[in-house]
Amino acid sequence: DTMPGALPPMGFFDPLGFAAKADEKTLKRYREAEVTHGRVAMLAVIGFLVGESVEGSSFLFDAQISGPAITHPGQIPDGWDALIVTLIGAAEAQRAQIGW
Repeated sequence: DTMPGALPPMGFFDPLGFAAKADEKTLKRYREAEVTHGRVAMLAVIGFLVGESVEGSSFLFDAQISGPAITHPGQIPDGWDALIVTLIGAAEAQRAQIGW
């Protein structure tokens, strides 16, 4: 109950017991991973919503990407996926070096 974020009435919420054998450093790593994954999920939802609402009117890729947002990644020109993966990898490397 002393971990940051442990609030009443739930207290320390660990229904699957991941924290049972973890030390404080591991718990902080779990928490960082959870927050990071939550942020990525929120950005993905925003990306889908924006992709649906600006269809055909975007300045990117000459507004050639169309259809439901789920089909947009396959319509991105070659090379962009490598750029995106590189940028995400650089951001993750930076985050991992800072750490706790």
